Amino acid sequence: MYKSEYTKLLEEQKRQATGMRLEMLLKQGEGERKLCEEILTPTLKTLKGIVLEKEIITLTGVKAYIDAYYEPLRFGFEGEGFVAHAENITRPRFDFERQKIRSMVALGIKYVPFSWDDMDKKPDMCRRTVFELLGRFSGNMGVSYREVSLYEREVIRYALWLDRPIRMSDVRECLQKGPETCRGVLREMVDKRLLKPLHDGLMRNHEYVLEEDASKHLW
Repeated sequence: MYKSEYTKLLEEQKRQATGMRLEMLLKQGEGERKLCEEILTPTLKTLKGIVLEKEIITLTGVKAYIDAYYEPLRFGFEGEGFVAHAENITRPRFDFERQKIRSMVALGIKYVPFSWDDMDKKPDMCRRTVFELLGRFSGNMGVSYREVSLYEREVIRYALWLDRPIRMSDVRECLQKGPETCRGVLREMVDKRLLKPLHDGLMRNHEYVLEEDASKHLW
C-alpha cells in the first residue's frame, strides 16, 4: 500500500512539473523512496500534503530542491541514498547544501534529514522522530485538536491535496458519505473557522478554501 501511494504521488507530480523540478523528480532514487515509503507514510498515514522536490529560492537567488516537503507543518524532509553523503560530496556542493539549509531556515521550513543507514537499520527511531516533531509543532492551535473531528481532518487533508477550492462533490468523494452528512461537516468547518467561502456575501456557497491555520489541526 505504501509503495503504491508513493509511486502514484511521484507519477502525478511528474505530470504536473516542468523544467528543473521535473528533472529532479525523474532522478528520485532509493533514498527518497525509502524516506516516503518506510518513514513518512507509516507516520503521516498518507502522502497527501507532501510535495516531492519542492522548489525554493536560496538566499543567493539560486533554485534548490527539497526531497519531500510537508506543506501542513512546513517540514523539509531529506533522505540520503545508498552511498554515504559526505564521502562523495565536492567542496562546492557541500557549500551549496549549507546555503540551502540556511535558506530553508530563513523561509521558515524545518529541516529534517535522515541518513540511509538510519532509515535502513533504525527505521523505528526515524518514525519516532517524525511522531515527536508532529506532536511538538502541531500545538498552539486556535481550536483544540479534540474539537476537530476525524471527518473534518480528512477534508483538510483532501483540500490540501487538491490545491484548489473544495466543493461539495469533493467532500462526498473524500468522506464517501451522503449529502446531508457532508453539508453538516461543511457547516461545522465554517463555524470553527477551518473553511471559509471562496466568495463572501453569497446566499449559497459552492466553493470553499482553507483558513490560514487549518492545516495545524491535522495532528
